[in-house]
Formats: sequence, structure tokens, C-alpha cells
Amino acid sequence: MTGLRLTWVQPEDLVGHELRQAREDGRDAADVERRWLAAGGHPAPELAGASPGPADPALRALAGRLLDELALIPAPSAAEEPTGLAEIRAVAPHAPAARPGGAGLTQRLEAGWLGRAAGCLLGKPVEKLPLAGIREIARSTGNWPLDGWFTERGLDPEVAARWPWNRRSRPTSLAENIDGMPEDDDLNYPLLGLLLLESHGHGFRTRDVAELWLAELPAGRTFTAERVAYRNLLDGVEPPATGQLRNPFREWIGALIRADIFGWTHPGDPRAAAEQAWCDAVLTHTANGVYGEMFAAAAVAEASAGGGDVHACLRAGLAVVPERSRLARAVRFGVAAARAEPTGTIDGFASVVDQLHAEYGHHHWVHVLPNVALLAAALTHAEGDFTGSICRVVSGGWDTDSNGATAGSIAGLLAGTPDALPARWTAPLKNRLATTVGGLDGIGFDELARRTAALAIAAQEDTTP
Repeated sequence: MTGLRLTWVQPEDLVGHELRQAREDGRDAADVERRWLAAGGHPAPELAGASPGPADPALRALAGRLLDELALIPAPSAAEEPTGLAEIRAVAPHAPAARPGGAGLTQRLEAGWLGRAAGCLLGKPVEKLPLAGIREIARSTGNWPLDGWFTERGLDPEVAARWPWNRRSRPTSLAENIDGMPEDDDLNYPLLGLLLLESHGHGFRTRDVAELWLAELPAGRTFTAERVAYRNLLDGVEPPATGQLRNPFREWIGALIRADIFGWTHPGDPRAAAEQAWCDAVLTHTANGVYGEMFAAAAVAEASAGGGDVHACLRAGLAVVPERSRLARAVRFGVAAARAEPTGTIDGFASVVDQLHAEYGHHHWVHVLPNVALLAAALTHAEGDFTGSICRVVSGGWDTDSNGATAGSIAGLLAGTPDALPARWTAPLKNRLATTVGGLDGIGFDELARRTAALAIAAQEDTTP
């Protein structure tokens, strides 16, 4: 009997990731790393849980002790990168004042939902592939610079063998087989957020998010920080400690992908959207991981009001996170890199991507910092254009489906209506979303928009004197 491997939660799989996190936030973990390597531990696993079979009991016990030791080492960045909401407010720039949303909210929100789905779907087949693989596949099929769905038609067999598609996404996300929007966590989390707000209203608490997950989200459909937090919940840990305890993924991208629902339901009010996002994020993340969700929620809120531009959206996102945080620096880096290259076509964006990978390529591919830098760069360089935004961000690699989803949401909102989005992106979705969440399988994006708009109207009524 070989024993069960539970990925992303076993102590021996987490130590290498926590050592990497310590280097990123400036903690001195040299002694812990020396003892871990001397005991035979892995220095920095690229994928948690990659080792087969049960761990040596002594190594697992040591891993648990070392994780607890690492948690006690103070981070020099802690004062500039707090997790508490009051502390974040104290070190963030002033958020823009709430402004009333324009007419056509339901149509705009449908464009946001559709944009999120299309951008996610574009990135699905190349998720986990390195940048070189994405570029070689696209060139082999005459789709470079990237301008349409990925396809196997015309793909050189040698290229296909060198860079295999994402196994789970290949049957549902290539141009020749798309038939509605397949299930994806980047859409499941907004659906869970919709159910959360419909059940608890805009005054929900983090524990309400936790209870909803336990009721509606199978543990096997969670990953990295979310799975660690889920494990902590089952162990009786209360939020927000669920996002902190033995969780080396707490600054990865998982919280950012849950942000859109809070922006969609607070059109024109980035601060309110960001503070609801904070309440959701601290279940699973800390510091920059939390800022990622706050940033995205504020940017989406600005776009949801209509009549804005992508640069105002990015400024709104920056206004709600600590100004000296690594996340704010990553956004500014991405924006500056994009502005230094001629805009209007995707051709020059490849050099922007190369700069981003040189600066942030040492992070794990689903860490929030490289991905938020790429997101900001793509939206800036495309000037918020829908096709330009999703194609640029997916062509940049890293977490392709998540970045495509967030870029698509913001650019879709800026487009304003479903009809303003190119039919080549929306028609294959067939107004149908597959999901295992809450009896919502097969729901249409038009119905999702109506339900989201009702929540947005309720939020506005709650704040009207």
C-alpha cells in the first residue's frame, strides 16, 4: 500500500515554498534552510506535492517544526505591507470618491461576465506552459502576434510534442472544440461570490465566505492557498488565521481571481469594492496576496461605472493598496514598461513581456507579483481594447487563464455592451457556463448580469442617505 499524497497541504511539500517566500519578504531563513537541506528536504519545489508516495515520518515532523519556526521570523516589510484593513488604509493613497454609475449597468455587467469568460478560455490551453512554448505554438499555427483562439490546426508535430497543451483544457478550449464556457475556477469563484452576496448581503463577514466554501466548494477544486485555508478550516482554525497558518502560498494569485464580483456590484465605488474584497481575501491570503484582490476589485469597480478609461481603472486599483508595497511597485513597473513601447499593435508588446520576465521571473508562475505586473502592462499597452488586452496578457505567459479572465472583465466593462465585443470571442460561449457551483450549471451570462445588477443596486441603496 503506497499511501495517499495530498497535494499543497503536507508539511514536507510546503517548506521549500516557505523558504522562497522568506527570501521574497526579506526574512533571514538561512539556518532553517541549512537544517532542512541537511535532513534531505527539497530546496524549492516547483510544484507542491510533486514527490510520490508517503513521506518519511521524521522528515514530515521536522517540516512541521520548521514551518512554525519560519512563521516566527519577523519580515522587514511588515510595516509597509500590513494585512489588517485599518493598517492598509493608513498606508494606502486616498481612494477616489465614489461616483454614480452611468446608464446601461446590466448590459455593461454582461459584457464584463462575457469578457471574463472569453479571456479565461483563451488562456486555458496554454496554462502552465513557459513563455517560449506559448510563442512557438502561436507562430507554428500562424497566430503570432496572438490574435485568436489557440488551435491544433496546422501545428507542427514537433512543436506539439515539445509543448503539450494543458491536459485538462485541451478538449474544451481550442478553436475547433469550444462549445460554451467550460468549468474553471476563475469563473467558479465569481459564482460563489454571487451566492455569498445574495445570501448575506454586502455586510458579509469572512466566516460567511468560509461557511459557503464548506457547503458549496469541494476541497478537491481548491488549489495552493485556498486548499491550505480549507485544510485549516477543517482543523478548526478560525479566519483570518486560516490564511496564515502553514500557508506559503499566501501571496499568490488565488485571491485576485475572486475580486470581480465585488467590483461589479460597486460600480463607481473602488474603495467599497476593495474593502469587500479584503474581507474575502483574508480567508486565504496576507499582505500582497490580499492587495491583489483589493487592486483588482477597485479597478473593476471603476470600469463598472462606465464612461472611464483603463488608465483610470489602474489608478483606482493603486489607490487602495499600500503605496510602498511590492504589489504597488509591480503594477507601476508594468505600466511604465508598457508606456515605453509604442502602443496600437501587439508587435511591440513582446519586448515588454521580456522585461517583465527578467524582473519577476524568479517568482513562481502563479505568484501575484509577476501576474499583476503583466496584467497592468497588457491593459496599458492595449489602451483597454478588448482583443488587444486579452491577447497581450495571455501571450505574456505565467497564469494565462487567470490573467486573461481579469483583463477580459475590465476590457469588457470598458467596451460597455455585449454587442461591442467581437462576436468571434463571444459566439463560441453560446451564453452557457458550465459549473458545479450551487445549481448554476448551464446558466447564461445574461442571467448572471441581471442578478449581479440587482446586487449592485442594493449596494447603492444601502449607501444612499
